[in-house]
Formats: sequence, structure tokens, C-alpha cells
Amino acid sequence: MIPLPDYPQGANLLRDKVVVVTAAAGTGIGSAVARRCLEEGAAVVLSDAHERRLGEKADELAGLGAVHAIPCDVTAEEQVQALVDGAVRRFGRIDVLVNNAGLGGSRSILDMTDEEWSRVVDVTLNGTFRATRAAARRFLAQGGGGAIVNNASVVGWRAQAEQAHYAAAKAGVMALTRCAAVDVAPHGIRVNAVAPSLAMHPFLAKVTTEELLAELTEREVSGRAAEPWEVANVMVFLASDLASYLTGEVVSVSSQHP
Repeated sequence: MIPLPDYPQGANLLRDKVVVVTAAAGTGIGSAVARRCLEEGAAVVLSDAHERRLGEKADELAGLGAVHAIPCDVTAEEQVQALVDGAVRRFGRIDVLVNNAGLGGSRSILDMTDEEWSRVVDVTLNGTFRATRAAARRFLAQGGGGAIVNNASVVGWRAQAEQAHYAAAKAGVMALTRCAAVDVAPHGIRVNAVAPSLAMHPFLAKVTTEELLAELTEREVSGRAAEPWEVANVMVFLASDLASYLTGEVVSVSSQHP
């Protein structure tokens, strides 16, 4: 087993940057990347469709730096635009968008309804598109520059039972990442994504059977699931100037074997 390393110390990788994170109110990757961005010197705008949890998370993280919370359902274009506008009103600009919002579920393609398919795609892929468009337009209005980091998944590459809707949406996020990167590169804007395999957190454990979690863990040559902050570390890197030459890339944060 690859041992869990010590939690990282901040190194000001995002000093003086303003970062917007969608779906940041839970216990998973969104919350972890918001925390890591604060620890790296950024001001962070937290966003989530769950207002109560969003307020609780903002209170929890307030001691780490400048935090502002804005509720947002990424399936609603007006709310996505209000998120970007609200971040600019609070901090004067935005420098980084982390698209973490996504919706999963398990259902065989034989039983999946149109509504189930559309809901997952609308949150996971269309929501990423809406936020990417809004942030890129804002970056351009600021004179160019900026970074977008999308949360994809290894299931965008690899087949998994009962995940047709989620896998298709995440594969779409990967394609969106690559194509959007080409569109905005002339303006100095970078767009990248991470593709995690298994990152363990309480919500995942709640909605996934022990048998499936054991099966997924067995695929990891590390012998364990990732911690959400280990995925967040890669997202912070992609958001930072250390990744200045990377754009249109999907970085696998995984130790899975075929």
C-alpha cells in the first residue's frame, strides 16, 4: 500500500488570486479544493445549490482566509451568471474557476429514464459548460488570463456498470475541456481537468455499497482510495502559475490498473 502522506503546508501558490468553486459545500473534492485554495493564499467564493450546507461550510473555512458564499444551481444560466457577477462585486475580479459540480447515480441503461439521463448530463456537463462560458467571458472582460479547472472522472475513459449517464457526461467534460482550451488560448486563458478514480469521503460511502467500494479499491495499485485533498492538490497545481504551459489537458489522478 502507498502510505497516506502528511497533509501539505501552504506555499502561496495562489496568493492574491480569486477562486470560484462550484459544489463546494459537501465533504468531497469541492470542499477540499476550497480549503486548499485558501491555504495557498487565495480568496475563495464558495458556491453550492444546498444553501444551508453552503453557509455551514463558509463558517467552517472563514478562519483560513477571505471566504464568500453564493448559492448557485448550475442548471440555471441566470444563477451561474449571478455567481460570477457576485464574485466580482465581492472581490473585484476572478482569476480561477473550479468546476466541481456533478451528479451521479447507478442505473442500468436498460432501466434508465430520460429524466435520469438528462438530470445527470445537465448538472455534470451542461453545468460545466455554463460556468466555463461565464468565467471565460469575465476573464476576457478583465483583459485576458485566468484558469479553469474541471472535475472529470476516469469513468470518462473506462467502462463501469450502471454509469452510462455519468460516464457520458464526464467524457463530455473532457472533450469540453480540450475544445474550450483551444477557443480561449489566444486570450491567455487556460482550461484543464482532473480525472479522479476513487476519492473517499462520507457522502460517497453513504450512497455506495460496501461491496462496490471494496471492488473499486482493489483496482487501485496504491491499495487505498485517494483522500479528497490529494485530488485537490492537483487541481491547485493546475490553477497555479506552476502549470502555465498546460492547457487542454486531462490529468488522471488515479492509481487504477486496467
